[in-house]
Amino acid sequence: MFETGLDVFLKKEHRRFRKMRLGVLCNQASVDGQFRHVSHLLTDKKLRLNITCFLGPQHGIRGEKQDNMVESQDFIDPLTRLPVFSLYSHTRVPGDEILSRFDALVVDLQDVGTRIYTFIYTLANCMRAAKAGGKKIIVLDRPNPINGVDTEGNILEEEFTSFVGQFPMPVRHGMTIGELALLFNEHFEIGCDLEVIKMRQWKRAGYWEDTKRAWVPPSPNVPTVNSVVVFPGSVLFEGTNVSEGRGTTTPFEWIGAPFIKPDELAAAMNKLKLKGVYFRPVYFQPTYQKWKDEVCGGVFIHVLDRQKFRPFEAGVHLLCKIAKLYPKGFHWKYPPYEYEYERMPIDLIAGTSNLRETIDLKPHPTSFLTESRKPLSDFMKIRKDYLLYGKA
Repeated sequence: MFETGLDVFLKKEHRRFRKMRLGVLCNQASVDGQFRHVSHLLTDKKLRLNITCFLGPQHGIRGEKQDNMVESQDFIDPLTRLPVFSLYSHTRVPGDEILSRFDALVVDLQDVGTRIYTFIYTLANCMRAAKAGGKKIIVLDRPNPINGVDTEGNILEEEFTSFVGQFPMPVRHGMTIGELALLFNEHFEIGCDLEVIKMRQWKRAGYWEDTKRAWVPPSPNVPTVNSVVVFPGSVLFEGTNVSEGRGTTTPFEWIGAPFIKPDELAAAMNKLKLKGVYFRPVYFQPTYQKWKDEVCGGVFIHVLDRQKFRPFEAGVHLLCKIAKLYPKGFHWKYPPYEYEYERMPIDLIAGTSNLRETIDLKPHPTSFLTESRKPLSDFMKIRKDYLLYGKA
C-alpha cells in the first residue's frame, strides 16, 4: 500500500527525533490518508515529540491567500498554541529568531512537478539557513503528481535566477520534493545536514490518481490534478496580460482575454494537431486578478491523453499563437513579480529571455522549442544520481 514520507515518519521514524526540538514547514495539503493535518499528528502526545513552531510557504500555512505577492502574517495556532511563522512576508528565509526555536526542521510540502513553483525554493532557502545555523532538515517525501519520469522545457539560465527558479533545471523536472532536496544539497552544493524520509510503494510513472489518495490543493489555483497537468505550460501566461484562469473555477485550464476570439484561436490551435490535447473555445469572466469582471474569450485546454500531452510545448504554442493573432491586444506583464522589481516576469518564469525575444521578433515556437530540448539529456544524467524510486 502506498505511503507518503509522513506516513512512514509517523509509524516508526519519528522515534529517532524525540530528543530534538522540531519545527515543521507545512501547509493545508500536509495531511495523511485520513486528511489529518501534520500539525495535529505530530503534536499528539503519544508520539512524544517536542514540536516548537510551524513555518508556512506562499499562500499561507492555511492556503487562504489567493494571489501572487499576497503576504501572510505570523500568528499563534489556536489549537496547538504554537507560533506560526510566514516565509512569504517580510522574509522568505528563516532568520536567527526562527532558527533558535528548533534543532531540526521537518518539511512536509506537496510539490506540483514544475520548476516554476515557490515551495521548492522555500525548502532550498531553509536548507541554506540550516547549513549556516547548524540545524538539520528532514524532508517527508511526497509524490510528483504529474509523474517522476517525464522532463520537458528549457533549462533555467543563471542570470534569470529568482524565487520562481533558483537552479538550472528544466520546467518539468520529473522528481519528487525529496529527490529535489538531495539534488539541491549535493549537486548544487547547499551542503546542509539533510535526511529524506522516503515514500513506500510509489511508482515513478504514475500520476496522482495512482496513489489512490484524494487531491488536496497545495495552493488555491491548482484545485484539481488536471490543473497541475497543464500547469507547466499555462504558468507562462502569468508573464502576460492574458488571463491564466485565476478568478475562475478552472485556473490554468482556461486561457483568455477580452481581445481574443475563441473560435478563431481554438481552430488555429487544433490545426497544429498537438498530441493528447484539444482546445475548446470558451468565454469566462474572472472574479479577481486579470480582467476582473470582464468577459474573456479564450480556450479550455482539454487533456485527452496525459502520456502524449506535452504541457510546456502546448503552452509555448498557445502563447505564440495568441501573440501572432492579436498583436494589438497582447502584451507582456511588467514588474513587479515574485519580489522582483526590474526584470520582466516572463523572463523569470521562462528562465530565459529567449522566449520573449523570439515572440517579439516572430511569434513562431519551432526554434525555441528545438533549442530547449538539447540540454535535457545533460540534466537527465545529473538527475539519475538522486532518484530514490528506481530509474526514470
